[in-house]
Amino acid sequence: MPRPTACTFRNEGPWANGPTPPADGTRILLEGKDYVFYDGYWIRYYAPLEDTLSNRKILIDHLTRRAFHHTEPGINTPGERLDTARSAYQQQHDLALKRVNAAMLAGALFNRATDIFTTIVELEEKGVKISHENELMKQCGQCFKDALELGRQVKHHSGEEGIDELWGEPFRAFTICMQDYYHSRYIKVAQTMANIDLIVDTIAVTFDGRIEYPDLDELLQDYATAAKCESETMKSDDTIFEIWPRFIAAGEVLAGYQANIPAETSRKCLYVLEHAQKTLRRGCDLINWVARARVPMPKSTSDYVKQCRDLKRRLDQC
Repeated sequence: MPRPTACTFRNEGPWANGPTPPADGTRILLEGKDYVFYDGYWIRYYAPLEDTLSNRKILIDHLTRRAFHHTEPGINTPGERLDTARSAYQQQHDLALKRVNAAMLAGALFNRATDIFTTIVELEEKGVKISHENELMKQCGQCFKDALELGRQVKHHSGEEGIDELWGEPFRAFTICMQDYYHSRYIKVAQTMANIDLIVDTIAVTFDGRIEYPDLDELLQDYATAAKCESETMKSDDTIFEIWPRFIAAGEVLAGYQANIPAETSRKCLYVLEHAQKTLRRGCDLINWVARARVPMPKSTSDYVKQCRDLKRRLDQC
């Protein structure tokens, strides 16, 4: 029986010969590890943390660092500079500059929210109970909400598109219970895996049958498997020391792939194959970005699919 995880492709798994796939949320135990099924994928299952303020703070801190890690540089504004960041945003009239000021303000709001929540947790640890109606709680929630709204203008570090799905996760972790947050995480991971498969399938179709690219499909599938494994695995899981190196190594092999170009290739086709090499590298980068962010990147993927369709038309003429 195939291993039912992100590392398995679509329609494989223990239900492959049955009339219907499992219901979303179905769990199985295999080789001592839990997996849960969502939207066509088996995903590594992790039990939710106990729903305490302290655990919620740990989760929010992790998600906030992750959001800053995958978004554009220079926007991790300290919470104590919130007023300055807000003033700069309000006074800016150049639209291009105002977008960046909005991103910096979103960063300050995120950090102010985590500063407040840290104080709330510290008070609770000293025996002071803080209700959801407390002014600190309300202010914290409003900062997260305002950051989420401004976060629509924050771009992925590649500059290709916004990544508000990732930017909204700390706010979601603040507003819903742990169990519901983990449920939403599995849905996002399944969407991420589907995004990876779409990119890989597009590359495979684009280069299908080309004598210049022997063994490319095998390298693509290796990277897709490693990328989906990476997207499902929490960094706190010890298996990351096996999965992360495999993901990085498979990406390096694919990124370094060179076409085997026949000597008699025309100058026109050489230009096309040069463009094909850059397109392949861009696809490798896009898989990397999606897998590591663990959310889909629909605009970048759509643009890439169009680029590959244009490339295939040109390759068909060579």
